[in-house]
Amino acid sequence: MVIGSRLGGVTKIWARPEDCVESNGQPGIQTSSGKNDVLPWGQEECIAWYTDYNFMSERAVAWTTGDLDPESCEFTDPKVWVGATNDAATLRIMQLNGATGVQEQSLDIPGTTGYMTRSPYGAAVDADNDVWMVNAYCGGTLIEVHEDMTYDTITVPPEICPYGIAVDSSGYVWIGGYQTFSGRYDPINLKWDLVAAQGLGIQEDANGKLWLGAYGQNAVLEIDGATLQVLSTTPVPVDGQSKGISIDFYGYVWIVGDAGSVAARMDPVTKQIQTYAGLDAPYSYSDMTGWGLKNVQPQ
Repeated sequence: MVIGSRLGGVTKIWARPEDCVESNGQPGIQTSSGKNDVLPWGQEECIAWYTDYNFMSERAVAWTTGDLDPESCEFTDPKVWVGATNDAATLRIMQLNGATGVQEQSLDIPGTTGYMTRSPYGAAVDADNDVWMVNAYCGGTLIEVHEDMTYDTITVPPEICPYGIAVDSSGYVWIGGYQTFSGRYDPINLKWDLVAAQGLGIQEDANGKLWLGAYGQNAVLEIDGATLQVLSTTPVPVDGQSKGISIDFYGYVWIVGDAGSVAARMDPVTKQIQTYAGLDAPYSYSDMTGWGLKNVQPQ
């Protein structure tokens, strides 16, 4: 996984201890086991790389798939998109090497930052490995950056105050809007559709349903991706409001709040919920499981 610090710096962390590499001189692999066992920097051996930046705000980070090798049927050379601002007026886009963290490309887009110093907010990658980012809060701008570092900017309708972002399996870009409407953008026909739901983090599952963290509530909304209708609202026992939404590779919906220690896992059919309480103030609104990237690249 790759984590972006709000104030700058990008860190790649191995999820599996068997992938970690000896680096601190002690026998075996030393790695943190939970919120009550966090090793100091330099002792933690599951950090793959760290790329240092110093930004006013850096919140948008997303993987690409890389290139599909037709012989091995595996993806190689994945990249990491990063979006940040240093002056609340210009958006800096960077692409890092996924294996080393070395910056390979960068681009400045003027006049696109939104609310104060909190933009860009989330990021999502489509089937072409282009990255989509959106400015937070009312009056935002949607940005598409291509792998050749050309870009397009799209005005978000005033009815949508952007927060979360996702790309679905059909290539539509979804925006979780925290005021009256969320939205869906069609990049082929250049058309917006409004969704009568207030939300934060958002992601599509394998059955064409969108799951949206309800703004100001401990609940998750189920949206039909074809009709845009809200099908259900399910309370979830997370702290704060239901902010981070992601689908796992078994089809469960994961929800985290913006405080406390709880993550919830919900069966999308029965709405049965299980919880895990070993986190430390979880906070996410992007593709925290990797399913979003898989969903746009079904190979």
